[in-house]
Amino acid sequence: MCIVAISVICMAQKAFPHSFEERFKERGYVDIATLDQKIGVKLMYATSDNFTGVLLYEGLVKAYLHPKAATAIIKAQKELHRLYPSYNLLIKDASRPMSVQKKMFDSVKGTPKANYVANPAKGGGLHNYGLAVDITITDSNGKELPMGTPVDHLGVEANIDKEETLVKKGIISETERQNRLLLRRVMKVGGFTPLRTEWWHFNLVSKREAKTSYQLLDF
Repeated sequence: MCIVAISVICMAQKAFPHSFEERFKERGYVDIATLDQKIGVKLMYATSDNFTGVLLYEGLVKAYLHPKAATAIIKAQKELHRLYPSYNLLIKDASRPMSVQKKMFDSVKGTPKANYVANPAKGGGLHNYGLAVDITITDSNGKELPMGTPVDHLGVEANIDKEETLVKKGIISETERQNRLLLRRVMKVGGFTPLRTEWWHFNLVSKREAKTSYQLLDF
């Protein structure tokens, strides 16, 4: 019985590897650094210094994406280098398992912040398919370009459809607006679509297409 029990445990461990990284690899997701080491990765939910105040990723420092999204990021990086050879993209969040989505939503449920988090009970969002990315640009010194707000800022100041008004009111500068436009320009070359309320968030496909054609990261 002991031998049988040990065998069952070993099989379960192989079927359900413990780390996020193992599970991403199991599903064929791509570590973006294997395609371009100049693309920076600084996952904001790998520390508690984020809008939830909660550590959401434990032991994950690499950015994994669906292969199609990874290829699209490389296209965006190439366009950025064509325009500004010393600049690089910096990924702040990539694929997000549903377990993390639930943890994120629970941390803000019942507060105004919940409006900014896709409800896992409704299928989550494109991060949960590895088809969305939170991203910005760094300069030749590796410093993030000023965008008017930090990544993950919750508020109208982050809206992309109000940028001209924000400049006129002195809330963001024209330089910051131009930096946002640059980010959108290169990401659109990669095939991404920006999110109206978050200048840093980009989706590769629609939610409907994701649900019908791609696998949810339900772990």
